[in-house]
Amino acid sequence: MTDPALPRRGWVRLRPSRRLGRHAVHGVILAGLLTFLSQADWAQLGRQFAQPDLARSLFPQILTVALVNTLVYTLSGFACGLSLGIVLAVMRLSRIRVYRAIALVYIEILRGLPALLIFIFVGVGVPLAFPGVRIPGGTYGKVALALGMISAAYVAETVRAGIQAVPRGQVDAAMSIGMTHAAAMRWIILPEAIRMMIPPLTNEFVLLFKDSSLVLFLGVVLSERELAKFGRDLAATSANTTPIVVAGLCYLIITLPLGHLARRLEKRLHKER
Repeated sequence: MTDPALPRRGWVRLRPSRRLGRHAVHGVILAGLLTFLSQADWAQLGRQFAQPDLARSLFPQILTVALVNTLVYTLSGFACGLSLGIVLAVMRLSRIRVYRAIALVYIEILRGLPALLIFIFVGVGVPLAFPGVRIPGGTYGKVALALGMISAAYVAETVRAGIQAVPRGQVDAAMSIGMTHAAAMRWIILPEAIRMMIPPLTNEFVLLFKDSSLVLFLGVVLSERELAKFGRDLAATSANTTPIVVAGLCYLIITLPLGHLARRLEKRLHKER
């Protein structure tokens, strides 16, 4: 039998004075929030940010063109970033000092530079540095390259951490049966590490999805516009910010479910441990 005078496990019983003080703080915060909201000009905000007729006119193009392009840009960039990131992670863990140095310099520089500079480099710097050289795929190829370069630096660190989290015993067991280090990395270490890397890689995909809004700095035609460019162009045409708000809501259609998925995968991984 437990003593009823003692607090139950999992929560702490507060003294009446402390509970009263906490309720008072909550009341002050709620009153301040209600006062702030009551002073806002909701009619003016609705006219500028929530015009129903203008919002309806965006469909279905905002989904069939802008959202589809955003997904294509993100998926292609993530595929490039994942491929290059795995190579960089393996180089980062290599016993050869030159490989480690090359990977480290790339990762540190690309993580330190703003994503905007990478897009400008791909869109302007590459054609100037290599006249006559065209990136395959046009705008889609440029976006895949820019997003891939950005993503690879972050994916490399995620992959490196995942590889190092694999128990050393599994590596030793693979070596004991005659596997080379490359074979052990391919068949034992990477498959085990990928399972642990799925939650952070999902978060990286969400960040890359939002970074795709920088495509507008490459100069795109109407059929290549993504959500941010689509909303910005129509906002400028209509002199109203409703298209930008609708574009933002379309971002949430993808980012919220993916964020929820990443949290569930992370919880499941913790339970398995």
